[in-house]
Amino acid sequence: MQHYPQSIRNLIHRLSRLPGIGEKTAERLAMHILKTPRKEAEALAQSILELKEKVRLCARCFSLSDGERCRICSDPARDPSLLCVVEQPADMVSIEKSGAYNGMYHVLSGVLSPMEGVGPEDIRIGELLRRVGEGVVKELILATGTSVEGEATAAYIKDALASAPVRVSRIASGVPIGGDLKYVDQVTLKRALDFRHSF
Repeated sequence: MQHYPQSIRNLIHRLSRLPGIGEKTAERLAMHILKTPRKEAEALAQSILELKEKVRLCARCFSLSDGERCRICSDPARDPSLLCVVEQPADMVSIEKSGAYNGMYHVLSGVLSPMEGVGPEDIRIGELLRRVGEGVVKELILATGTSVEGEATAAYIKDALASAPVRVSRIASGVPIGGDLKYVDQVTLKRALDFRHSF
């Protein structure tokens, strides 16, 4: 890489620090940017600056937004009685892409992890409990991951809402569609059997 001019080396270094981008990919991206018209490179740079200046957390659900409220929280067609709890904004986006849900969201911004010193006060559980306390939410859907931390977070929230007049449900997990049983791990298979339903 030393044979490149310093400006190219700087860009390769910056790009290689992005998640999932190694030095070879960073080099290809830098060469692509070098070959693109100046207007495209300026538009890319402007998009990055705009992202850093404008994007913030939604004041209601804590997802990413360009304004005080995100697009979903501002949508009057969404069902406010359904509240889906996710770990991160990317989880919310995955559910939205499915097209199967029309309620609201609450982004925790993490999961409980005592080993890493992450307790309930370090993620947005307090805000969630206050939101449920407003009395609008009728069903809370726990859509945290199936890791030990995700399960512990879901259990903590369920216990914290034990006396609240809200139905608490958990997204199903198990064998993926198109999955071959011989490749499914034992814990996933056990969960699929435990939560089987009528057909």
